[in-house]
Formats: sequence, C-alpha cells, structure tokens
Amino acid sequence: MKRVIVANRGAVARRVIRALRGLGIESVAVYSEADRDLPYLKEADLAIPIGPAPASQSYLDQAALLRVASEADADALHPGYGFLSENAEFAEAVESAGMVFVGPSPRWIRMLGHKTQARDAMRALGMPMAPSSPVLGADPDAVKRAAAVLGYPVLIKPATGGGGIGMIPLQGPEEVEAAWARARVIAERSFGGSDLYLEKLLRNPRHVEFQFLADRYGKVRSIFERDCSIQRRHQKVLEEAPAPGLDRAALRDMAQRLEGMLSNLGYDVIGTVEMLYTPESGFSFLEVNTRLQVEHAVTEEVTGIDLVAAQLRLAAGEPMRDVLPEPPLLDGHAVEARVYAEDPVRFLPSPGVLREFGLPALPGVRIETGYAEGCWVSSHYDPMLAKVIARGESREQALDLLKAALEQCRIEGLKTNIPFVLRVLDDPEFRARRVSTGLAERILEGARVAAQAA
Repeated sequence: MKRVIVANRGAVARRVIRALRGLGIESVAVYSEADRDLPYLKEADLAIPIGPAPASQSYLDQAALLRVASEADADALHPGYGFLSENAEFAEAVESAGMVFVGPSPRWIRMLGHKTQARDAMRALGMPMAPSSPVLGADPDAVKRAAAVLGYPVLIKPATGGGGIGMIPLQGPEEVEAAWARARVIAERSFGGSDLYLEKLLRNPRHVEFQFLADRYGKVRSIFERDCSIQRRHQKVLEEAPAPGLDRAALRDMAQRLEGMLSNLGYDVIGTVEMLYTPESGFSFLEVNTRLQVEHAVTEEVTGIDLVAAQLRLAAGEPMRDVLPEPPLLDGHAVEARVYAEDPVRFLPSPGVLREFGLPALPGVRIETGYAEGCWVSSHYDPMLAKVIARGESREQALDLLKAALEQCRIEGLKTNIPFVLRVLDDPEFRARRVSTGLAERILEGARVAAQAA
C-alpha cells in the first residue's frame, strides 16, 4: 500500500491516519460539508469533499467514495468502524476497482457481518446462543408472531452494522409497530440496509467480546477480551480490558475455542466475537463484528499492539509471523469512557459549537477525539466527542485515573454525559466488579429516586 483512502470521519479517520503515518503510507481523507473544519483533514496528506451533510449523501455514498478513490489514485480503502465497514457489496466494489479493502474478505463480511447468517454459521459449529428469528420484513403482524414464538421480552436488532445502533427492546406486542418502524429507519440511515431480526432478551447478562487478528493464510490469533457491560439503551459507555471478575481459565478456553472456529473457517484480517455471559448459562454467542471496534484502544493499552497498524499489514498480505511474531501478553488494566454530546439526564443529543474543549493531558491517559475548540458538533452523526482511556497497573488505579481525567475535562457550549459516567465510576457495584448490561440503568434509577426523596 502506498496511498489509502479513509472512508470515515472525525476521530475514526484521525486514528487510521495516525496508523498510516506510522507505516509511511499516504492518507486521503474525505469529508462532508458539515465536517469541513474538523482537525483530521489537516492531518491527512490529501482531503477531498464527498458530499452534503447527511451521511446517505456523503459517507454512505458508495459511488462517490469509489470515484474519489480513483481520482486520488488510492490503492487501498480503510472503512474505519461504522458506516460501510461491514458492507460486503461495498468491499467487493472496492476490490473490483483494483484496491485493497482494509478489512476481512467480502465473503466473511457477507457471512458473519450479517447477524442472522453469523448465528447460523456459529450454531453449526456448536456455539451456544439465545433463540432468535430469521430476518423479518416490514409486516408488523409477522414480527408479532415471531416474538410470540420466542417469548417476550425480545430485542429488535439490525442484521448488519453494530454499535448497539437500532437495537430496541420489546416488552409486549403493543410496542411492535412503532418500534419496528423506528428500527428500520435507523438501520437504513446508519448501515444502508433495513434488515431486522428478533433475539430473545437475556436479563442482566455481562457483555464480553473477544478480539482476533488473522492473516490471509489461515493463521488466527486471539488478542484477549474486553468487558463492555456498561451500556445505556444498548450503547456502550464504558469498556475495559481485561474483563474484571471472570475466571481467566474460562476466558482463555473460550478464546481458544473461538480462535479454532475462525481458523477452520479461514477468516482473515480482523474481527471481534461478541458474547453474553451469565453465571447460570455461561457464554452465549451474540454476533461477529467484521471490523475494527470503537473500543479497540483498551486492548492496545494492555497488550502494546497497534491494532490498526496490524489490520493494515494483514490486509496487505503480510503473514502473522511478521505482524505478531510472539503471542500477546496482558499487562495492567485499561478502561475507556465514551464522552457524548448529550443531555446527562434525558440523554438526547446536544449539538452545538464547542466554545471550550479542554481535555486533560495526564500520564497514563490517552485521548482520541475528532474535534477541537470552536468546532461545530453536528446532529447528522454519532454524538461521541471523545474517548478517554486510562491505563493502570490495577483496575482500581485505572478507574481512579479515568475519574480524575473526566473531572478535568472542560467542555462548554453543549451538554455531555460526563456526570453520568462519573456516577458509574463511583458506584459500589461497579467498583466491586459486579457488572451487567443492566447496571447503568439501575444506577440511573437510584439517582432519580434519591433526587425525588430530596
């Protein structure tokens, strides 16, 4: 690779551009009209406008991206994470245009990036999982029949994409029509496809995901796991590595089992297998993310592996023995907070101008952001302002450092979720490693009750 087009925006593009620079590869950034003043454009070797603010007319416009890549004489395309990163048709179009798609081969994106197909494939390999439906169309009556078979509560999930986007719980049939229509719109807008399915909703599980790298020659390597249980409305808020409070032997066994499955399939480049865990049922397969994850930084902090650089090298055809000569080792603990431009009480997006945007510079703290002071935070895209990552020798040290870093953030001009994140970091259950996907909501409910009592 000599020149790579980065088909994403903000902090995502900035992260990829940094890895490209470290490898001595030229970067080409694209931007919508809403993003013309963001910092990543100055950091790229070349920046080219891609279209109007709506993602459907810019970052999701496959024809425009391919045209710009051709004009820039790029020989590879990195999709970042989100947008078209799990779109098999786009990956095929990139390869047909003579470029390298920096991600898994299109067949794996088609098979495993599509959630229901991934479940079928992994079920055939013996993976335990919660009951689910096939892809369902627009008919709400068919959705109600499928939900009745599974038994409420169920979860609406987009068949493509990830990040918790478009996932909506259903407690009963009276909620189906409005929720299903809303989920279809969200999936189409976010991922370019409206396929949805239902999955039986587990009560208060842990969300644990296993990171993998793979070369083009059948070698797959596990890069440990992350815990992403602190979520609100299925959107991850805090992630940490390694997973706290779980048996290391059980985690190692599951990682090795998954490693063997992916190797037998012939999977390549990069991916994450997401699992739910309860003490009663153990691990239950959730989905495969055929892309780099937003939360990859915590894995990098405890292994010293640059996952983006490794992804680029593996996509270019380098063998695993050159990219990762030795098995990775765990060192310390890392935790990441996603700082969103949103109301910390109602959790609605809070677009606006960053009149002040002061992020801390502390030893052991890593900041990733796509913004700078004076930038406009648009309502057209995900409202994440920054990722704040803290690494310590112990979990307690990492959590204390993250708390100190968030308390030093100075952000004016819009609201953020920092008060909510700080509340989680102070929670006794969270500190005691008793985490689950329902913990954040219980913390919020406790805060509401306390406020009413006062």
